[in-house]
Amino acid sequence: MVDGYQPLTDSQWQVMACLLPVQRRRRLCLRQVVNAVLYVCRTGGQWRALPAEFPAWTAVYYYFYRWQQTGLWARLNTVLNALDRLHEGREALPSLACVDSQSVKLAPRIFEHRGLDGGKHVNGRKRQILTDSSGRIWAAHVHAANGHDSRGALGLLPHRPWWAARLQTVLTDAAYRGRFADHLRGLGLQHQVASRPPTQRGFVPVAKRWVVERTFAWLACFRRLAVDYEYTPASHVCWLVLANISMCLNRLA
Repeated sequence: MVDGYQPLTDSQWQVMACLLPVQRRRRLCLRQVVNAVLYVCRTGGQWRALPAEFPAWTAVYYYFYRWQQTGLWARLNTVLNALDRLHEGREALPSLACVDSQSVKLAPRIFEHRGLDGGKHVNGRKRQILTDSSGRIWAAHVHAANGHDSRGALGLLPHRPWWAARLQTVLTDAAYRGRFADHLRGLGLQHQVASRPPTQRGFVPVAKRWVVERTFAWLACFRRLAVDYEYTPASHVCWLVLANISMCLNRLA
Protein backbone atom coordinates (compact mmCIF):
# COMPACT_ATOMS: atom_id res chain seq x y z
CA MET A 1 0.00 0.00 0.00
CA VAL A 2 1.37 3.41 -1.05
CA ASP A 3 1.10 6.07 1.65
CA GLY A 4 -0.45 9.36 0.58
CA TYR A 5 -1.50 10.71 -2.79
CA GLN A 6 0.86 10.30 -5.74
CA PRO A 7 0.11 11.54 -9.27
CA LEU A 8 -0.09 9.07 -12.12
CA THR A 9 3.22 8.02 -13.60
CA ASP A 10 3.71 7.78 -17.36
CA SER A 11 3.39 3.99 -17.28
CA GLN A 12 0.20 4.15 -15.20
CA TRP A 13 -1.33 6.71 -17.55
CA GLN A 14 -0.47 4.58 -20.57
CA VAL A 15 -2.47 1.74 -19.01
CA MET A 16 -5.46 4.00 -18.39
CA ALA A 17 -5.31 6.06 -21.57
CA CYS A 18 -6.30 3.16 -23.82
CA LEU A 19 -9.49 2.76 -21.77
CA LEU A 20 -10.48 6.44 -21.58
CA PRO A 21 -12.01 8.68 -24.31
CA VAL A 22 -8.78 10.55 -25.10
CA GLN A 23 -9.14 10.46 -28.89
CA ARG A 24 -10.76 13.83 -29.47
CA ARG A 25 -9.17 17.15 -28.54
CA ARG A 26 -10.17 18.82 -25.30
CA ARG A 27 -9.22 21.99 -23.52
CA LEU A 28 -8.76 19.92 -20.35
CA CYS A 29 -6.08 17.30 -19.85
CA LEU A 30 -7.84 14.07 -18.85
CA ARG A 31 -4.71 12.94 -17.05
CA GLN A 32 -5.04 15.90 -14.69
CA VAL A 33 -8.74 15.17 -14.26
CA VAL A 34 -8.01 11.59 -13.19
CA ASN A 35 -5.25 12.85 -10.89
CA ALA A 36 -7.72 15.23 -9.26
CA VAL A 37 -10.30 12.48 -8.70
CA LEU A 38 -7.67 10.17 -7.18
CA TYR A 39 -6.51 13.08 -5.00
CA VAL A 40 -10.01 13.55 -3.59
CA CYS A 41 -10.33 9.80 -3.03
CA ARG A 42 -7.05 9.60 -1.12
CA THR A 43 -7.22 12.83 0.91
CA GLY A 44 -10.97 13.11 1.44
CA GLY A 45 -11.03 16.82 0.63
CA GLN A 46 -14.03 18.74 -0.64
CA TRP A 47 -14.50 19.27 -4.36
CA ARG A 48 -14.32 23.03 -3.88
CA ALA A 49 -11.04 22.65 -1.98
CA LEU A 50 -9.10 21.15 -4.90
CA PRO A 51 -5.61 22.69 -5.13
CA ALA A 52 -4.95 25.15 -7.95
CA GLU A 53 -2.67 22.65 -9.74
CA PHE A 54 -5.76 20.70 -10.81
CA PRO A 55 -8.49 21.80 -13.25
CA ALA A 56 -11.55 23.62 -11.93
CA TRP A 57 -13.51 21.48 -9.48
CA THR A 58 -16.69 21.83 -11.54
CA ALA A 59 -14.95 20.24 -14.55
CA VAL A 60 -13.44 17.45 -12.45
CA TYR A 61 -16.81 16.68 -10.85
CA TYR A 62 -18.45 16.68 -14.29
CA TYR A 63 -16.17 13.90 -15.49
CA PHE A 64 -16.43 12.00 -12.21
CA TYR A 65 -20.23 11.99 -12.37
CA ARG A 66 -20.46 11.40 -16.14
CA TRP A 67 -18.11 8.41 -16.04
CA GLN A 68 -20.01 7.07 -13.05
CA GLN A 69 -23.29 7.24 -14.97
CA THR A 70 -21.84 5.65 -18.12
CA GLY A 71 -20.16 2.87 -16.12
CA LEU A 72 -16.66 3.79 -17.31
CA TRP A 73 -15.17 3.63 -13.80
CA ALA A 74 -16.60 0.13 -13.33
CA ARG A 75 -15.28 -1.07 -16.69
CA LEU A 76 -11.89 0.43 -15.96
CA ASN A 77 -11.83 -1.32 -12.60
CA THR A 78 -12.63 -4.70 -14.16
CA VAL A 79 -9.92 -4.37 -16.82
CA LEU A 80 -7.28 -3.27 -14.30
CA ASN A 81 -8.18 -6.19 -12.04
CA ALA A 82 -7.68 -8.58 -14.95
CA LEU A 83 -4.35 -6.95 -15.91
CA ASP A 84 -3.17 -7.12 -12.31
CA ARG A 85 -3.99 -10.83 -12.14
CA LEU A 86 -2.15 -11.46 -15.41
CA HIS A 87 0.81 -9.52 -14.03
CA GLU A 88 0.91 -12.02 -11.15
CA GLY A 89 0.88 -14.95 -13.59
CA ARG A 90 -2.72 -15.92 -12.88
CA GLU A 91 -5.83 -16.29 -15.00
CA ALA A 92 -7.40 -12.93 -15.88
CA LEU A 93 -10.77 -13.79 -14.31
CA PRO A 94 -11.34 -15.23 -10.83
CA SER A 95 -12.78 -18.65 -10.06
CA LEU A 96 -13.27 -17.97 -6.33
CA ALA A 97 -14.73 -14.89 -4.65
CA CYS A 98 -15.13 -13.67 -1.08
CA VAL A 99 -18.00 -11.52 0.19
CA ASP A 100 -18.27 -9.51 3.38
CA SER A 101 -19.74 -6.26 4.67
CA GLN A 102 -18.62 -3.28 6.71
CA SER A 103 -20.76 -0.66 8.43
CA VAL A 104 -19.60 2.95 8.13
CA LYS A 105 -20.90 6.17 9.66
CA LEU A 106 -22.91 8.50 7.46
CA ALA A 107 -22.17 12.22 7.44
CA PRO A 108 -24.65 14.51 9.25
CA ARG A 109 -27.62 16.04 7.41
CA ILE A 110 -27.85 13.08 5.03
CA PHE A 111 -30.97 10.99 5.60
CA GLU A 112 -31.21 8.95 2.42
CA HIS A 113 -30.51 5.24 2.90
CA ARG A 114 -29.56 5.65 6.55
CA GLY A 115 -29.99 2.98 9.20
CA LEU A 116 -28.69 1.76 12.54
CA ASP A 117 -26.56 -1.38 12.70
CA GLY A 118 -27.56 -2.64 16.13
CA GLY A 119 -24.76 -5.18 16.34
CA LYS A 120 -21.94 -2.71 15.68
CA HIS A 121 -23.75 0.43 16.93
CA VAL A 122 -23.10 2.30 13.69
CA ASN A 123 -25.62 4.84 12.40
CA GLY A 124 -25.07 5.01 8.67
CA ARG A 125 -24.67 2.65 5.76
CA LYS A 126 -23.29 -0.79 5.08
CA ARG A 127 -20.97 -1.53 2.17
CA GLN A 128 -20.82 -4.99 0.68
CA ILE A 129 -17.82 -5.97 -1.44
CA LEU A 130 -16.95 -9.01 -3.54
CA THR A 131 -13.23 -9.68 -3.91
CA ASP A 132 -11.09 -12.35 -5.49
CA SER A 133 -8.62 -14.46 -3.52
CA SER A 134 -6.08 -11.60 -3.57
CA GLY A 135 -8.44 -8.90 -2.30
CA ARG A 136 -9.26 -7.01 -5.51
CA ILE A 137 -12.76 -5.53 -5.53
CA TRP A 138 -14.84 -6.83 -8.45
CA ALA A 139 -18.26 -5.69 -7.26
CA ALA A 140 -19.63 -3.43 -4.51
CA HIS A 141 -23.05 -2.49 -3.17
CA VAL A 142 -24.06 0.05 -0.51
CA HIS A 143 -27.31 0.16 1.46
CA ALA A 144 -28.66 1.27 4.83
CA ALA A 145 -26.79 -0.21 7.79
CA ASN A 146 -29.92 -1.80 9.24
CA GLY A 147 -30.28 -4.05 6.19
CA HIS A 148 -29.49 -7.74 6.60
CA ASP A 149 -26.30 -8.96 4.94
CA SER A 150 -28.00 -11.75 3.03
CA ARG A 151 -30.56 -9.41 1.47
CA GLY A 152 -28.16 -6.51 0.87
CA ALA A 153 -25.64 -8.72 -0.91
CA LEU A 154 -28.15 -9.43 -3.69
CA GLY A 155 -27.02 -6.16 -5.27
CA LEU A 156 -23.50 -7.52 -5.71
CA LEU A 157 -24.53 -10.10 -8.32
CA PRO A 158 -28.03 -9.31 -9.60
CA HIS A 159 -27.02 -11.41 -12.61
CA ARG A 160 -23.90 -13.20 -13.75
CA PRO A 161 -21.59 -10.60 -15.39
CA TRP A 162 -19.01 -11.41 -18.05
CA TRP A 163 -16.11 -11.25 -15.59
CA ALA A 164 -17.76 -14.07 -13.60
CA ALA A 165 -17.50 -16.55 -16.46
CA ARG A 166 -14.92 -18.62 -14.53
CA LEU A 167 -16.47 -17.98 -11.11
CA GLN A 168 -17.45 -21.19 -9.35
CA THR A 169 -17.43 -20.61 -5.57
CA VAL A 170 -18.33 -17.70 -3.31
CA LEU A 171 -17.11 -17.72 0.30
CA THR A 172 -19.05 -15.84 2.99
CA ASP A 173 -19.73 -16.01 6.69
CA ALA A 174 -22.87 -17.52 8.21
CA ALA A 175 -24.86 -14.27 7.88
CA TYR A 176 -25.22 -14.82 4.13
CA ARG A 177 -27.13 -18.06 4.38
CA GLY A 178 -30.66 -18.12 3.08
CA ARG A 179 -31.61 -15.55 0.48
CA PHE A 180 -28.13 -14.81 -0.88
CA ALA A 181 -27.11 -18.46 -0.89
CA ASP A 182 -30.27 -19.39 -2.82
CA HIS A 183 -29.58 -16.57 -5.28
CA LEU A 184 -26.04 -17.85 -5.91
CA ARG A 185 -27.32 -21.35 -6.56
CA GLY A 186 -29.77 -19.88 -9.05
CA LEU A 187 -26.80 -18.33 -10.89
CA GLY A 188 -25.06 -21.69 -11.01
CA LEU A 189 -22.55 -20.80 -8.30
CA GLN A 190 -21.54 -22.73 -5.20
CA HIS A 191 -21.91 -21.07 -1.80
CA GLN A 192 -19.56 -21.98 1.03
CA VAL A 193 -19.59 -20.70 4.60
CA ALA A 194 -16.10 -20.04 5.94
CA SER A 195 -16.29 -19.02 9.59
CA ARG A 196 -14.04 -19.59 12.55
CA PRO A 197 -14.99 -22.42 14.94
CA PRO A 198 -17.35 -21.23 17.70
CA THR A 199 -14.91 -22.37 20.40
CA GLN A 200 -12.17 -19.99 19.24
CA ARG A 201 -11.73 -16.60 20.86
CA GLY A 202 -9.96 -13.50 19.64
CA PHE A 203 -8.82 -12.94 16.08
CA VAL A 204 -8.62 -16.17 14.11
CA PRO A 205 -7.85 -15.75 10.39
CA VAL A 206 -10.23 -17.81 8.29
CA ALA A 207 -8.57 -19.53 5.33
CA LYS A 208 -9.07 -17.60 2.06
CA ARG A 209 -11.81 -15.32 3.44
CA TRP A 210 -9.43 -13.17 5.50
CA VAL A 211 -8.41 -11.34 2.31
CA VAL A 212 -11.69 -9.44 2.24
CA GLU A 213 -10.98 -8.17 5.77
CA ARG A 214 -7.56 -7.03 4.56
CA THR A 215 -9.25 -5.14 1.73
CA PHE A 216 -11.37 -3.26 4.28
CA ALA A 217 -8.13 -2.37 6.07
CA TRP A 218 -6.70 -1.06 2.78
CA LEU A 219 -9.81 1.07 2.24
CA ALA A 220 -9.12 2.80 5.55
CA CYS A 221 -6.12 4.46 3.85
CA PHE A 222 -8.52 6.45 1.63
CA ARG A 223 -9.99 9.26 3.71
CA ARG A 224 -12.94 9.76 1.38
CA LEU A 225 -14.12 6.34 2.57
CA ALA A 226 -13.50 6.85 6.30
CA VAL A 227 -17.01 8.36 6.56
CA ASP A 228 -19.75 8.13 3.96
CA TYR A 229 -20.13 11.70 2.69
CA GLU A 230 -22.26 10.78 -0.34
CA TYR A 231 -25.92 11.59 -0.81
CA THR A 232 -26.43 8.47 -2.91
CA PRO A 233 -25.12 4.92 -2.37
CA ALA A 234 -24.08 4.83 -6.04
CA SER A 235 -21.52 7.59 -5.42
CA HIS A 236 -20.06 5.67 -2.48
CA VAL A 237 -19.78 2.56 -4.66
CA CYS A 238 -17.89 4.67 -7.19
CA TRP A 239 -15.35 5.75 -4.55
CA LEU A 240 -14.85 2.11 -3.55
CA VAL A 241 -14.11 1.32 -7.18
CA LEU A 242 -11.72 4.27 -7.45
CA ALA A 243 -9.82 3.13 -4.36
CA ASN A 244 -9.39 -0.30 -5.94
CA ILE A 245 -8.28 1.30 -9.22
CA SER A 246 -5.64 3.27 -7.33
CA MET A 247 -4.32 0.12 -5.64
CA CYS A 248 -4.21 -1.81 -8.91
CA LEU A 249 -2.31 1.01 -10.63
CA ASN A 250 0.24 1.08 -7.82
CA ARG A 251 0.88 -2.64 -8.20
CA LEU A 252 1.07 -2.49 -11.99
CA ALA A 253 3.57 0.36 -11.83
